[in-house]
Amino acid sequence: MFKNPKNTIFLIFFIFLLQCAKIDPVTGEKVNIEPDPVKKARENARSGSGLFGDIGGKSGSNTFEFASSNILWRATLKSLDFIPLNNADYSGGIIVYDWYSDKENSNEQIKLTVKFLSSELKSSSIEITSHKKTCDTLGKCTIKKLDDNFTKEIKDSIINTARILKIEETKKQN
Repeated sequence: MFKNPKNTIFLIFFIFLLQCAKIDPVTGEKVNIEPDPVKKARENARSGSGLFGDIGGKSGSNTFEFASSNILWRATLKSLDFIPLNNADYSGGIIVYDWYSDKENSNEQIKLTVKFLSSELKSSSIEITSHKKTCDTLGKCTIKKLDDNFTKEIKDSIINTARILKIEETKKQN
């Protein structure tokens, strides 16, 4: 068999082809990996295997159950309700706020992005990114990332709101 070079090449090709197959070693089922992150997030949301798992313990959970059961998600929306919401992706665990400025200084605007790393009520469960846009009188704008002190204040506010919500929730259950 190995004397014929065509058979040897075919055997090597077949072995490589077998190595490329994605098969779950536990179940033996074929695993399809979705390269598109949006489709992957939707599939994870439907199956309950996203960033926060099967929240609520129901096999048919949906994003509404996540939004109403995740204390950090609710606290974030409550704490930052004065900033316009740009995008919220429950299954991806991210909230993006739009540019916001107060009435006193309309030349400066801030933008926040909140990423949820876990559903636990602790400071390391959320990550906040903040940017500041400053425009001059000619309309030329510069954008820079804000320092950690500002994002720490926002994070502390969200965590404190989450604690208050958790206490209220516990009181209602008792």
